[in-house]
Formats: sequence, structure tokens, C-alpha cells
Amino acid sequence: MARKLGELARYLGARLVGDADAEVSALATIQGAGPGTLSFVANPKYQAHLDGTRATAVIITEALLPRCPCNALVVDNPYLAYAKVSHLFDRAPKPAPGVHPSAVVDPGARLGTGVHVGPLAVIEAGAEIGDGAVIGAQCFVGADTRIGAGAVLWPNVTIYHGVTVGQRTIIHAGVVVGADGFGFAPSRGKWEKIAQVGGVVIGDDVEIGALTTIDRGAIGDTVIGNGVILDDQVHIAHNVSVGDYTAMAGKAGISGSTTVGKHCLISGMAGLVGHIDICDNVQISGMTVVSRSITEPGVYTSGTGMEPHASWTKNAARFRQLDAMARRLADLEKRLNQLERPAEDAGE
Repeated sequence: MARKLGELARYLGARLVGDADAEVSALATIQGAGPGTLSFVANPKYQAHLDGTRATAVIITEALLPRCPCNALVVDNPYLAYAKVSHLFDRAPKPAPGVHPSAVVDPGARLGTGVHVGPLAVIEAGAEIGDGAVIGAQCFVGADTRIGAGAVLWPNVTIYHGVTVGQRTIIHAGVVVGADGFGFAPSRGKWEKIAQVGGVVIGDDVEIGALTTIDRGAIGDTVIGNGVILDDQVHIAHNVSVGDYTAMAGKAGISGSTTVGKHCLISGMAGLVGHIDICDNVQISGMTVVSRSITEPGVYTSGTGMEPHASWTKNAARFRQLDAMARRLADLEKRLNQLERPAEDAGE
């Protein structure tokens, strides 16, 4: 894992201020760094820790260079540089190609070159696994599903039948893709199940966090665009379409047949009702309930911020009185207008 700073500078296109032969072997936070580690400062909140850092090298902007007590890799965007260099220090295991003896691969499935299939994994008939893909332990890949080249399924991922997963997509443990959508018709006090005959199409370079669920379409497909990132425990209902490079934080929920545009940011625990459209470049704050379509880019919020409990309870009580207060205010304005009108008439 040891890397010389000169090598890292070339890799990042950074300007090195310091010893090109100095080595780093791990990443560290700016406040917790020690000898042999590489750190970075991107958030202004952490600049105060730069002066006393013990890191061997730090990724910083030109403006912070006078405060840096160690070697520096100077870039315009330290956070982006950190993201790139992090892969050089990633200790995640790299599974070797091959099929584990305990895996069950149907003869009708097709595996590309260099594919890894882990212990107790199941791959059904008609499935196609692209070159270099990784199917982790105890994963299930359903019939007629296609997994793109270089995709990674971590252990215990379940991919139902008729699903398409793009190239280089990463799916973390416990994810379920292609389960039935929530489709039922009321009938005499009971529910009649609607067969979910669509599929799921996931684009290239997508990352799906642990325990996220993506339902198959009722008729057409549920679609996740290229470069989308989904945090843990996100729920995508049937026939939802998510545009390219949109990001959703943990426990966000998108109801059925909703379209989310490109480059949107949906914060944690936000909820979108069904059958609405969200345009491109929309940011939705945490715990916001989106009850209608959004047609203009911007930031949208409906959750209330934290405040002391006593103050919150008083405001909650007042909130319940808003309708009555509005009615009284309207009545007072009406009476005031009636009183002012005779005076205006007399002036004429």
C-alpha cells in the first residue's frame, strides 16, 4: 500500500510541495493523522486542525499552503482528489475468477471471462453475467437477468428474473432488485393482486447501498439511470424512473410511477408520492414530503428544524390553530374594509 508522494502527485495532477520520495501507506483524518499517513482538508470546519497535523502529507488548496506544516499536494478540489486517491488505498478483497464448488449455476446461464461466483450463490437459466463481474456469496441471480461487465454484487444480494444491471454497477449486501411492486385492486373488502409483469433496468456505474429495494414494474420497467447513487435502505417503487447522476440518501422513498430527473439530490427520509414528475437539478431536503410535481429547479423543504422541546410543543399547538386564526383575520380585514369605505366615500 505504500506510495511515494511523487507518484501520487502525478496520479492526481497535483503540485507537490515537499519530498517526492516520502511515502504514505494509509489515509487518515486531518485530526487523527500520524506519520506515514495522507490526509486532506476540504471542509472549512477542519482547517483549524491543519496547523498541528502529524500527517506525512496533506491534500490542500493553494490558499492553505502557508499553514501546512508537512508535505503538501496542492490541487483545486481537495475532496475530489481525495476521492480519486482513496482507491489506491482500498483494502477490500479482490475475488479471484472462478465458480465456487458450492455455487449452483444453471447450464442455461452464460458466464463471461474472469467472472467470480462465490459460495452458495445461485444463477438461474438464461442469466448472463458479463466479463469480470463478481457475484458474491449467497447471491441469487434470477432467470433471464443480465449483469453487466465489471459489476459487483456483494454477498446476499437478490436479483429477481428479468432484470438488467449495467456495467461497473456496485450493489451492496442485502439489496433486493425486482421484487413485486405494491399493486393490488380492491374487491369486496379484499385485495386482488396485480401481476407485476415489468422488469428493472439499472444503468452503468450505479451504486446501490445495503438493504435498498427496487421493485419491478407493473407493466413497463422501473428504470435507474447511469451514475445514480442510492444510499442504504432507499425504496424505489414500481415504474419509477430515476434520471442520470441523481443521488438519494438513506431511507428516502419514491412511490410508484414517479419520475425523478437528472442530477437531483434527495435527502434522507424524504418521501415522494406517486404519479408525479420532478424536473432536473432539484434538491429535496431531509424529511420533506413531496406531494405534487416540481417543474422548476431549486431547493425544496417541508420538514421543520429542531428547536427546544418546550418551544416546539407551543408552536405545534399554534399550528393546529392556524385555520381558525386565518378565518378570524379574514373576518377582521373584511370589517376593516367596511369601516374604511364610508370614510372614503365621504371624502369623495
